[in-house]
Amino acid sequence: MRITNKIMQRNNLANINTNKVLEDKLTSQLSSEKKIIRPSDDPVIAIRALRLRSNVTEVTQYYSKNIPDATSWLKVTEDALSSLSSIITSCQNDCTKGANGDLTSSDRNTILEELKAFSSEIYKTGDADYAGRYVFTGYRTDTSLSFQQQTYMRYQMTEQLDRTAIDSVTHVKQGDIATWTASNFNDTAHSAIVEQDVEKSTCYRFRLSYNDLDEAGEYQDDMLGTYKKDDGAGNMVDTPIGEPLIQYYDAAGVLQTIDNMTEIKSTADPYSAAEADPDSVIYVPDTGEILIGKNVYDKLMATKDDATTGDKDESQILITYQKTEFRAEDLRPQHFFRSASMEVERDTATGNFTVDTTSLIRYNESYLDTTLERQSIEYDVGFNTTIRVNSTADECFKLGIGREIDDLVNAMQAVVDLETTISDIEKKKAATTDPGELETLQKQLDAANKAFTYQKDIAQKRFEQGITAMQGYLNDTSLAITNNGTRSSKLALIESRLQNQKTTFETLQSQNEDIDITEVAISLESASVTYEAALMATSKIMQNTLLNYL
Repeated sequence: MRITNKIMQRNNLANINTNKVLEDKLTSQLSSEKKIIRPSDDPVIAIRALRLRSNVTEVTQYYSKNIPDATSWLKVTEDALSSLSSIITSCQNDCTKGANGDLTSSDRNTILEELKAFSSEIYKTGDADYAGRYVFTGYRTDTSLSFQQQTYMRYQMTEQLDRTAIDSVTHVKQGDIATWTASNFNDTAHSAIVEQDVEKSTCYRFRLSYNDLDEAGEYQDDMLGTYKKDDGAGNMVDTPIGEPLIQYYDAAGVLQTIDNMTEIKSTADPYSAAEADPDSVIYVPDTGEILIGKNVYDKLMATKDDATTGDKDESQILITYQKTEFRAEDLRPQHFFRSASMEVERDTATGNFTVDTTSLIRYNESYLDTTLERQSIEYDVGFNTTIRVNSTADECFKLGIGREIDDLVNAMQAVVDLETTISDIEKKKAATTDPGELETLQKQLDAANKAFTYQKDIAQKRFEQGITAMQGYLNDTSLAITNNGTRSSKLALIESRLQNQKTTFETLQSQNEDIDITEVAISLESASVTYEAALMATSKIMQNTLLNYL
């Protein structure tokens, strides 16, 4: 085969171009520090790069964003729970002091002021938020746990209790002794009080989660639906919930209702009435109590769950009631109960409310179902790995904490008021010489001393019970702190594992995509020398043609 100059020229140009392409490839690799510029350079590396980059992006999202966010949420929760634990511990310490029978007047006032301060502070920590989201309110992260100011909103709610919620309460019938002053001691209402009039009464009660409840005449019908009521002819008909009521399961597992309660204000001594009538059910709206007689107590104490019926809890005692006026720091019912709300407008002149029935909102309809699940907020913190970050209010911020403090404050305040009354009577007695006034003052002093002895004994027992109650709330809070700490520890382990995974994926990505700069630099230098040599050789060879040999 004859090789012409044209063939040699084309072959030389092709080879020179091959060297130039290699030099261009190595130059591009050196400048980009990547093995390939386009997928077609090496499809295997390209496919592997897409997979590894996806892995690195996911791990980076978990490690650099989701985990820090979850860690911050858990830290905010931990701080709030620690504050709550500290407050409950302080309350328990005050209960221990208050249970001492040898307290001075100064001691009582100190305990009283501390408890009042704790009462206004106890739920403020529950409004802790992270990045504008409240951490204890479940899925309602845009709604605070408590009311931020005095609010008028009609709520009807159902508390799910059991027989352990029934306790006994002792009340001192003392008339107007505590309201005695130097100017009214001789009034008929005060001068008629004698030692024999001071008595104690004990009855059973449900202490509801709120006080200052609506009176029965203010109830809004059908906010929470209806209940079955005997129409007097033996027929059970659907009746709107328009009054306070108690529902419980009888021995046959049938839901029974106690309605038509007697409503008595605390100033009218409902406690003596409940003690006197064993069938009584007395609603006390101002104190948030339902008092029951002995027969009703025995009936409700007989409730117990039937293990064979998994769709309902027969040990439950359901109490439905209504409240419209809420103070700042009162907890919002929708975070704790099956409830319904309506907006209201209050006439400042008369104090009457106008209800907007179109604004009805129902909450937590499933709470009466035994399959209720908590409103858990979970973060994706790894491949197929989630972790719960929130603690719900019902786990730690129990409404009973504030009510327990209210009972302690009321018990101690009654003792302090009587102590002041006794001191004023003694001062007045020392300053008068009138025989009639002296006799009246002595009778009042005897009555006040008897009431003081009773109230002091009640307060001491109340504070002894408070020690146990606060320990129970402290245990709940400690459990919530432990659960939160467990999640934090688990998150720390996940973070450590993801850090290792992130390092591994980034290393694999680098090995797959990045060049060895030293190797490429040497190869580039070699390619450059080869290219220049090819040019020189070609230039010399191509100078000779066939004519040079003819």
